[in-house]
Amino acid sequence: MSKREETRKRMVDAAGRGFRAHGYAGVGVDSLAKGAGVTSGAFYAHFGSKDAAFEAALAKGLDEVLEGVTRFQAENGADWLTAFADYYLSPEHRSDLACGCAMATLTPDVVRAGAPLNALFEGRMKQIVSLIANGLRDGEAKDREGRAWAVITGLVGGLTFARAVSDRETSDAIAESARSAALAIAGATKDPSA
Repeated sequence: MSKREETRKRMVDAAGRGFRAHGYAGVGVDSLAKGAGVTSGAFYAHFGSKDAAFEAALAKGLDEVLEGVTRFQAENGADWLTAFADYYLSPEHRSDLACGCAMATLTPDVVRAGAPLNALFEGRMKQIVSLIANGLRDGEAKDREGRAWAVITGLVGGLTFARAVSDRETSDAIAESARSAALAIAGATKDPSA
């Protein structure tokens, strides 16, 4: 990897952490650049705009979800969804906005961003849903896809609500309810590689 590629990777990582922790409107280019250890000028030289940095951070964040689902499926076989839901709604993941899930933290900004980012988001989400659907056992493809959408939106919503309350007991109850609902909706799972 060239020095320029390493610098860009560091900036995308820092932008992802900044946008996830503070939202698009809550963080400026100077702060994102500082988080990457570069100047604002270097940041603009790589991205051209804050919007372009957000797009790069969103793409990387959703790619991380794709990689994560794939890894959970490979490592856990037919029990992949239980393991994924346990991780996804864990207290550690709930408390880590900056390094947590891009689906939960960046989606509100995608809603406000408009067509180009909506298309990027939709394309990656369809890939995520396809991976989930391929790991569900019963029903026709369209039924598994519908359940996969319900699973992922339920987990993301559960994570969001669990993060939004201050009482740990309430947060745990929300997380457990979302986990139970997602697993019930999914039904039987399978090892997608088998």
